Amino acid sequence: MNKPKRPSPNLKRNEGRHQDPVERTKNFEEVALGFNMEEALTEAARCLNCKNKPCELACPVNVKIPEFITSLYQEDIQSSVLKIYETSLFPAICGRVCPQEEYCEAACVLKDKFGSVSIGRLERFVADYARKNNMLKLPECDKDNGLKVACVGSGPASLAVAAELRKKGYDVTVFEALHEYGGVLRYGIPTFRLPREVIDFEVENLKKMGVKFIKNVLIGKSISLDEIRKDFDAVFIGSGAGLPSPLGVNGEDLIGVYSSNEFLTRINLMKGYKFPEYDTPVYVGKKVVVVGGGNTAMDSARCAKRLNPESVTVLYRRTKAEMPARAEEIENAIEEGIKFEFLTAPVELEGDEKGRLKRVKCIRMELGEPDSSGRRKPVPIKGSEFYIEADVIIAAIGQSPNPLIQQTSKIETNKWNCLVVNEKGQTSIEGVFAGGDVVRGGATVLLAMKDGKTAANAIDEYLKSKTSNKN
Repeated sequence: MNKPKRPSPNLKRNEGRHQDPVERTKNFEEVALGFNMEEALTEAARCLNCKNKPCELACPVNVKIPEFITSLYQEDIQSSVLKIYETSLFPAICGRVCPQEEYCEAACVLKDKFGSVSIGRLERFVADYARKNNMLKLPECDKDNGLKVACVGSGPASLAVAAELRKKGYDVTVFEALHEYGGVLRYGIPTFRLPREVIDFEVENLKKMGVKFIKNVLIGKSISLDEIRKDFDAVFIGSGAGLPSPLGVNGEDLIGVYSSNEFLTRINLMKGYKFPEYDTPVYVGKKVVVVGGGNTAMDSARCAKRLNPESVTVLYRRTKAEMPARAEEIENAIEEGIKFEFLTAPVELEGDEKGRLKRVKCIRMELGEPDSSGRRKPVPIKGSEFYIEADVIIAAIGQSPNPLIQQTSKIETNKWNCLVVNEKGQTSIEGVFAGGDVVRGGATVLLAMKDGKTAANAIDEYLKSKTSNKN
């Protein structure tokens, strides 16, 4: 191809190709189709290769963005992906699920006049191309140092810790409570956003590096935190936030009421969308209501849509402008025919004589003064109640950490039951570190990975100090 000269910032930003909205609601295949080589090289030509690298500085894991894009433009895909590997071993994941519009792309100097470089799509292209063409070279690990580190949970924070510490020569074991690895990457994010072969590939790479994985072990139940500390020199807790928040209204015990955690786990981890091929029934009925405005709500609504109900309606108590979900996910949901009722909240769930959900009593809201988050607080409008018929309602209004570890140890927590850590990820128990949603309560995959890298460096520093003191 005759690729454009670089830099060519005035070229139109490429938003990527997608499956047809009607067709994709009939399958769980990936919606975003990614770039081909010509599209990737043309988009790479738009990068100015800024000397001060604002995009790199804005990235929580400091991916060397101008450098990997330069190598891509030069059609040196292997150098490009290895440049990403210097700071992140998971470009195929981050290229898909990281909210680049809030970080690197928000900092791109082309944003206001020409539109940001499509950094996330370029990262995904490089990672996918290298994987499919066997061009990846795993980083070399330092000589084994004889020190053992346990990672609780196999989500993004723990995977980041495992990668960083294995490179430094530590003996790392990852413990997973469920029957597959990946944590929220696998049970929380649908296959149409993150294909399972991508997760499997990243886990297999860590195994090749020497990281050990053990599943079906629930820390706090199968084995206590104190017991695991006896066998390891340090422990990282990255067990996520899997405890759902209830709606807090009458009728939550009716048949047809799901938490987003249960609904998405049944579909994503237990392959409920393939019933009866897989023995995991997922009832949606004819009319589905989803409550919430975040990415989890969008994932729940879009998964429900693919199970072929007559309608899926999202209730959100603020306006579209305040929705915390990624703009791309909201637009994808709208394209797929999902309805939205903004400034609306459920106040009661009503059932039939058999105890099945029949309809949702709702109330209209208006925005009042800003709350502690800085967003205007939704206030009920008296006398505005109305009903929406529903066979199923899915609550996607937040989650908190599973309390098992907290209840079976003396680790410090805050009022939301999240683990309390210092700036290095150190908990109140010596040698125990934590990060990701078990600390934050619910955040992005990228921030979990950032926490993991921070904690890995702190664990390395802690164990080196401890070893030198012994000597």
